Amino acid sequence: MDQQPGNRSEIRDFLATRRAKITPQQVGLPTSGRRRVAGLRREEVAVLAGVSTEWYTRLEKGHIGGVSEEVLDAVARALRLDEDERTYLFDLARTARPARRTPSRRQDVEVPPQVQWLLDSMTLSAAFVRNGRQDIIAGNALARALHAPAYDSDTTDQHGRANLARYIFLDPGAEHFFVDWDAAASATAALLRAEAGREPHDRALRELIGELSTLSPEFRTQWAAHDVRIRHDGTKRLRHPEVGELELTYRSLNLPLPGRAVHDLTLYTAEPGTTSEDRLKLLTSWAATRSTPAEPTTRPR
Repeated sequence: MDQQPGNRSEIRDFLATRRAKITPQQVGLPTSGRRRVAGLRREEVAVLAGVSTEWYTRLEKGHIGGVSEEVLDAVARALRLDEDERTYLFDLARTARPARRTPSRRQDVEVPPQVQWLLDSMTLSAAFVRNGRQDIIAGNALARALHAPAYDSDTTDQHGRANLARYIFLDPGAEHFFVDWDAAASATAALLRAEAGREPHDRALRELIGELSTLSPEFRTQWAAHDVRIRHDGTKRLRHPEVGELELTYRSLNLPLPGRAVHDLTLYTAEPGTTSEDRLKLLTSWAATRSTPAEPTTRPR
């Protein structure tokens, strides 16, 4: 099976954008003479990686399927890739290799009842599970209340399930809900980029990326940057319609499920003793009074 042209373009654009971000000064190379490209030249990356210019040029054109892990490591070091970018490069190489049989597709699976019990037991944190396409597939009452604007959005699917990527890029209200909308948009596009590297045969993911690319100029800009994010943690500021502004700490953990499914278990919580903690507790009380079923149901359109 030949390497797909789409995979080659992903490799080419990813390596070219990483190369453009590095200056000769950062890697100790001379800067004399007029430079026609932003960042490093191909021959400079080749020197840093210990390979020939011809070899690296071929690699940057997308011919990566037969490249050894040692050489990929050398290129990753030369381009100063972070851990997430390095993982993405190796994912691209893995999916570029000729397959002996048709690759299995990651299947959507139901969240086991035990996971839902775990989520429901967390009463002071907003806890939810999402897949690589940014669908929220399960959550506790506080998570549903926290993301009420996304659940109430026209960007939900026919079952009332929220998709954070669609909400962020296609609902104008998201720019009010996310205080740092630009950062949320950048992180979301980078998470989708990493998922596309892991699961290039996910048709629903390709359709989502196509939809966002068609309807959102902001997404097209973020997607063209080829930034990658796998680990997802930090601080997020939200402007909730019921309780006001919240500054929350969040962290996502891998949640392996049957059928090769790997979802994120994400927790949002507030620093003890802060106004955000008080408001999160208020939101907990509001969630208890809100008639939200354990599983989303179809909303009237």
